[in-house]
Amino acid sequence: MPMSQHPPTTRGQEAEEFVANWLEGKGWRVEAHPAGPLSGADLVAREGTKVYVVEVKSLGEGRPDRVIPSLSQAVLQAQTHAAKKPNAKPLAVAYVEQASPSLLKQAALFAEQYVQGAGVGIVSSNGLSLWRPGPNGPVEISDTPQSRTRSRWQEKPPVPEVLNLFSDLNQWMLKVLLAPDIPPELLHAPRGRYDSGAALAEAALVSNMSASRFLKALRREKFLDESKNHIALVRREELFMRWRAAGLRSCPEIPMRISIRSTAQQQIHRFIGEQNGQACLGLFAAADGLGLGHVSGVPPYICVAKLPQLGSPGIAVPMVAYPEGVPDFILRQTLSPQSTFRGAVRRDGTAYADVIQTWLDVSNHPSRGQEQADHIQRSFLRKVIEAKHT
Repeated sequence: MPMSQHPPTTRGQEAEEFVANWLEGKGWRVEAHPAGPLSGADLVAREGTKVYVVEVKSLGEGRPDRVIPSLSQAVLQAQTHAAKKPNAKPLAVAYVEQASPSLLKQAALFAEQYVQGAGVGIVSSNGLSLWRPGPNGPVEISDTPQSRTRSRWQEKPPVPEVLNLFSDLNQWMLKVLLAPDIPPELLHAPRGRYDSGAALAEAALVSNMSASRFLKALRREKFLDESKNHIALVRREELFMRWRAAGLRSCPEIPMRISIRSTAQQQIHRFIGEQNGQACLGLFAAADGLGLGHVSGVPPYICVAKLPQLGSPGIAVPMVAYPEGVPDFILRQTLSPQSTFRGAVRRDGTAYADVIQTWLDVSNHPSRGQEQADHIQRSFLRKVIEAKHT
C-alpha cells in the first residue's frame, strides 16, 4: 500500500523513521521521541558536538502550496522545542513521496528569504532532497539521475525500506556484538549478551530505533541465529567479507609535517589528545600499537572526524601541509567516526583504532595494506570469525 494511503499516525511514524535513517546515513546519531526537557520533539539528532531538535512533517503530495506551509509549521515547532535546551538548534524537515525540482526551487527560495532561525530540509523517496541544517547556511539541492528520468505517468514502484547494514552506527553495534570474543586491549566496547534490541541499544548507547533497524538488517541478511534466546551472529565469514567490501571507499587525506622537527612523536600524541576523543592513530600505526604490526616504513595515520582548517586557533600543534616528500604523518578523515572513535583503545597515553577498524582501514591501502590486513586476520581475527556460540 502506498504511504499516502496509510492512516496519518502510521504515515507520520514512517516519515520519522525515513528521516532518521537518512540522517544516520550522513553520519548523525538520532534519537526518536526523547524524554526529559525535549519531550514532544520528533527526533533529536547529533552531528559531532552539535545538537539538533528535529520536527518532521509527512506529506503524500509534493505540491509547494502544501509542503511550504507544513515546513513553516515545523520551523515554529522545532524552534519551540529547541528553546528548552541550551545550544540546541531547530531543524524542520518535510518528507514527501515524490519531490520535484520545482518544489525544491520554491522551497529553497522560501528558506533563503524567510527562514532565518532554523535549519530546513526536504527528503523524498525518489531521491530529490533539499538540505540546509544551519540557520543561515547555503541551501544544497540533490537530484539523482533516476528521479529525473522517471516519467510522471509511470506507475510508482514500491519504495523499499533502506536498511544499510554497514552504516556508521551499525558498524559500532557489530563491534559491540563481537566484543565478547575480543580482549579489551584490542577493542573498547561493552561486553555482554543481549536478549533484545532495547538491551543492545542501552549497552551501545544508541537509540532503540537505531538498534531495531540494525537487527532488522541483520535478520534480513540472515546473519542472526534465530534459535538462540540472545542476539548471536552467524555466517561471520560472509559478514566480515561484506563489511570489508563496504569500506572500500577513498577517504580525504592531508600529508603533514611537524614544524618542530625534534618532537614529531610527542606532537602527534599531543594533537590526538586535543581532539576530545575525535582522533586516534590508525592503519599501520594502530597495528603496531596493538601488537599486530607487520609492515614498516609507512608514515603514521591519524584518523579524525573532520579534516581541520590548518592554521586555525584551535590547533596548538605546529604543523603544515606537506604534499611532497615523506610526511611526518597523514591526517585521514574517517568515513565512520562513531564506530572508529567509540571502539578506539588507549595505550601509552594515546588512542589507537581498534583491531577490527584497523583491519578494515588497511585492507584498501596501496602500500602493502592487503599484506597487513591478512596478517591481522591470520594472527587474531580468524578466531573471531570462526567463533562458535552456545
